[in-house]
Amino acid sequence: MQLLFPCDPFNKRVADEAYGEEFDAACAAGFACSLFSFEDFEAGQFKAQPALSAGVYVLYRGWMLTPDGYARLHHAIAEHGCAMATSQAQYRHCHYLPEWYALCEEFTPETVIVARDADFAAAVDGRNWPAYFVKDYVKSLTTPRGSVAATPQEIREVVALIEKYRGAVEGGVCIRKFEQLQADSEERYFVLHGQAHGRDGSAPDLVHELARRIDSPFFSVDVVVSSQGELRLIELGDGQVSDRKQWPADRFMAMLATTPA
Repeated sequence: MQLLFPCDPFNKRVADEAYGEEFDAACAAGFACSLFSFEDFEAGQFKAQPALSAGVYVLYRGWMLTPDGYARLHHAIAEHGCAMATSQAQYRHCHYLPEWYALCEEFTPETVIVARDADFAAAVDGRNWPAYFVKDYVKSLTTPRGSVAATPQEIREVVALIEKYRGAVEGGVCIRKFEQLQADSEERYFVLHGQAHGRDGSAPDLVHELARRIDSPFFSVDVVVSSQGELRLIELGDGQVSDRKQWPADRFMAMLATTPA
């Protein structure tokens, strides 16, 4: 396995600052690592340094990509005689909430999925939820305003702010039932080739169950504890573009080292 990281925008010989610690840990763990310019890639050029070794499979660790962007990266790597462990369909499956929601409904807040130009108030009419958590297919609003709408009429305001601050609404709009959660209880787990991993070496039953249900070789699982003490699934994500959060870099690399040859 060869790891692929984005380089610094101004110095193509070093990893981007956001991935520097992880790049160093990967090299220390004995992984073959390459860098590429994300800016050049977005402009239509892809060149890895050192060059990718033909016949290996590549694990990308970098900035989030749209499904179309991932397809372009997948194609560029294939042109170098390599393959990515995660297919284009598998990337989309974990990247977009509507792709995985039906497989996980009992573990995650009830969700209504609509188009950007939908009548949001009509879409949730009669549900009588305490509030509404609003996001697009990938992310919520991370400004101080937050992504919670107190009333159906406020949903449009949150969507407009997502569009303003992120440039666009990706995919469509997901309106989720607001649930009371315990503060500071969120934890990120990873599933690698069907095996659930936690930063402390263990993972709860919920994550093991998701490992059986989700068709992807590498994905992240975010869970949180509800006010009633129940584990709830908040988000899935493709593992290649998921931040480590509280995971130490060396622990993360030890997990990747369990990948079958």
